[in-house]
Amino acid sequence: MLSIGDMAKRTGVKVPTIRYYEQMGLISAADRTGGNQRRYEKRDLERLAFIRHARDLGFPIEAIRELLALSDHPERPCERADAIAGEQLAEVREKIARLRKLEQELARIAACCDGHSIEDCHVIRSLSDHGLCEGEH
Repeated sequence: MLSIGDMAKRTGVKVPTIRYYEQMGLISAADRTGGNQRRYEKRDLERLAFIRHARDLGFPIEAIRELLALSDHPERPCERADAIAGEQLAEVREKIARLRKLEQELARIAACCDGHSIEDCHVIRSLSDHGLCEGEH
């Protein structure tokens, strides 16, 4: 049996986040000791590690919930898990494209500034007037 502190140390997930995941039903409610301390089993640790890795990859809570439900049935086909991963990949690629646009616009704005004074600063003017930007970002 593991304490919530042990779970946190082993997975790198903060204690309040573990409580939140428990509250959200992503991990089972822990057994309690006579002193009301949470006690988790090895399978809870593995599930928490799964959740942590999925969060690191940017999966939203609902997708993680679905992936966890799928993982509870190892005999089923993995088409839905593949689809969920594909949806997340598309979302990441979309974010990367938006970040590239932001990078280009910030580089352009910074390069246009002559650095003399704030009253002539292209960065300040561009932030005040979106029309000075080359496009949507």
